[in-house]
Amino acid sequence: MKTLIAGGRVVDPANGIDRVMDLLIEDDRIAALAEKIECSGIDRTIDARKMLVCPGFVDMHVHLRDPGFEYKEDIASGTAAAVAGGFTTVACMPNTKPVADNATVVEYIIAKSRREGKANVLPVGAITKGLKGEEISEMGDMKSAGAVAFSDDGRPVMNAEVMRLAMQYASMLGLPILDHCEDLNLSQEGAMNLGATSTVLGLKGIPGAAEEVQVARDVLLAKLTGARVHICHASTRGSVDIIRWAKSLGVRVTAEACPHHFSVTDELVRELQYDTSTKVSPPLRSADDVKAVKAGLKDGTLDTIATDHAPHHKDDKDVEYTYAANGISGIETAVSLVWTKLVSDGTLSVSEAVRKLTSAPAGILGIDRGTLSPGKVADITIVDPEADIIVKPESFVSKGKNSPFGGFALRARPFVTIVSGKIQYEA
Repeated sequence: MKTLIAGGRVVDPANGIDRVMDLLIEDDRIAALAEKIECSGIDRTIDARKMLVCPGFVDMHVHLRDPGFEYKEDIASGTAAAVAGGFTTVACMPNTKPVADNATVVEYIIAKSRREGKANVLPVGAITKGLKGEEISEMGDMKSAGAVAFSDDGRPVMNAEVMRLAMQYASMLGLPILDHCEDLNLSQEGAMNLGATSTVLGLKGIPGAAEEVQVARDVLLAKLTGARVHICHASTRGSVDIIRWAKSLGVRVTAEACPHHFSVTDELVRELQYDTSTKVSPPLRSADDVKAVKAGLKDGTLDTIATDHAPHHKDDKDVEYTYAANGISGIETAVSLVWTKLVSDGTLSVSEAVRKLTSAPAGILGIDRGTLSPGKVADITIVDPEADIIVKPESFVSKGKNSPFGGFALRARPFVTIVSGKIQYEA
């Protein structure tokens, strides 16, 4: 099977490429990349003029809810949503039922994704057994089964000694810790960002320090152990400053930003009149925090963009704000928010944005993806940068329709998503 992608602007930051070229796929591999490809036996030609041809996007932070919460999402629906959002590879978090804290659950996720998945699925194993933060899980067994990282995502490891030991073990295995930073003594089950808006709305607030205290602790532990720690969903100015400082000391720390944390502020809770689709952990922050997150993306303090895709059933959101589940179904709006909020306003160049969605997360996870080099697996995302869209959550492929971006007018969308040489999504 030969597919020619013709006349697109090829953006491959890993190889320093940003120019109009043709790309040839043979079976599941990239066969050639040149200014003009003439080849016999082409089965399909994709006209990519005015399009961006990129390595397949990698989302290192998603929730597929499978096993145990398939009414929210499952591997089939979650990966279908991923390719609709332009992502060819996703790393799924372990807060399932049973928890992905052992080799058996990791093997189940891999086997089911091979049968039903439209995108590559990389399981993330739990740091601690049952996500309880008390006893380290069988990390070695999970790595052998296929886990690419460890995280207690959504639940912080409050005990510093447990986290120190976890970092040591993860370091011996050569895998990163994906770190949800939250001091539960400070957040105390708050519902939104602590500030003027929370006061006006009468909702219990979560101070930025609840995140920053644990970011500081864990970069110090990473400095002590030499482990690789990746800070998930950095959302405050203080967190960005701490990560920047740690990097200046040579600490092996990386970090991500989520689209909702650089696109909107906590004012959206008031504007949407307590709409629980705005409730997320960490919460939507202040305008100053948004400015700092964007600056962190621009100067490289924040290495990647990840969605923290967190689909929920309507029954989990259709309750009072305080009791609603945290999370935004974000994988289908991420690319449009990146282009609208970061590229269009000059925060990131096209190449910089693509790097944070491709080679940067692939490098952190240690996977052979994120490039268009001939001979590599043909995971490719083609983006229409000029498309205008109106977000309609009710039309999401994901089972989760919980998005605060309904009605937003955004720019750019995935046009074609190719996984291992096979078209898995076409607009």
